[in-house]
Amino acid sequence: MSDPRPLVVSVLAGNGTLGAFGLGSASEVFGYDHTRFGLPRFDYALVAEVPGLVRTDTGLTVVVEHGLDRLALSDVVVVTARHDEEAPCPPAVLNALRAVHARGGQLISHCSGAFVLAEAGLLDGLRATTHWRMAGDLAARFPAVDVDPRVLYVDEGSVITGAGTAAGVDALLHWVRREYGPGPANALAREMVVPPHRDGGQAQYVDTPVARCEDDLLGVVLGWAQAHLAEEITVDGLARRALMSPRTFARRFKATTGTTPHAWLLDQRLAAAETLLTDSDAPVEEVARLVGFGTAAGLREQFARRRGISPRAYRQAFRTRLGSGGGSVPVDLDRHRAGAGGVRGDQAEVQAGLGQPA
Repeated sequence: MSDPRPLVVSVLAGNGTLGAFGLGSASEVFGYDHTRFGLPRFDYALVAEVPGLVRTDTGLTVVVEHGLDRLALSDVVVVTARHDEEAPCPPAVLNALRAVHARGGQLISHCSGAFVLAEAGLLDGLRATTHWRMAGDLAARFPAVDVDPRVLYVDEGSVITGAGTAAGVDALLHWVRREYGPGPANALAREMVVPPHRDGGQAQYVDTPVARCEDDLLGVVLGWAQAHLAEEITVDGLARRALMSPRTFARRFKATTGTTPHAWLLDQRLAAAETLLTDSDAPVEEVARLVGFGTAAGLREQFARRRGISPRAYRQAFRTRLGSGGGSVPVDLDRHRAGAGGVRGDQAEVQAGLGQPA
């Protein structure tokens, strides 16, 4: 009995550029013989509208031997990141992708490759993701797409979209797990020396900078709040420090920082907690108390809601500055402890009306 035909997999180089990391990830999964893991044989190749030398987003060039006609034979098409996601995609590429989708082929995008699928109309009415830095642009340009910037990948059946960089590996391993089961997926992950599944989503990596405040008086008040996160902080108290009524303060705060006092304070407390989790060996209970969440349960709830991961898992994933002997870098815990009197949990702050426009 002859072997079944190999699964035809093509990586699309769009607009003459090719995402180097996405190419590497796809090559690891589809470019080698993994039949010993229970996976099928793959007929793997690169595709471009115009075959030949194609430049990657890192400046290297690769040889692409196949044109778009190969997509008509492909079972799986991987769309890697684009150098310029705002540049229009050639109509021939969009039509070829639509044809793959129409006959039931699998489409998997990586990072800004989601823009190509969205431009082809293949994400309309579906959830999708991309790198968190580009999620706002994707949602603005393609309002019919339900963009979720929190997750590592979104599986909509015949269309899978992956977030930035390493999330391309997550998306591909998910596809392997879905199609061939956890055994082959776990074996492949071990071969690639990566976790078979990562907890949490993109939210744990998102940079949430402090909102700029060009109002001198408000700036002083916010600086005080940052230095006293462990204390009870209310809108009324901040307004008094700013010499304003609570109503005026809330309005001025939103106009100046672009967010509410409650949301701003949550961001500061989460950022302070992240620093303590990665740069100190303080127990989670102590971290929660020092940054004003009051209890470990309060910190866990906010971490799960805003970061998609637990504080302990965050510490394990991102703690890189602790010495091998168990000692930590110096962190001024005394400064955090100095304001720890009168700590009140996040729920009590909500009840007090922090961030509620008066």
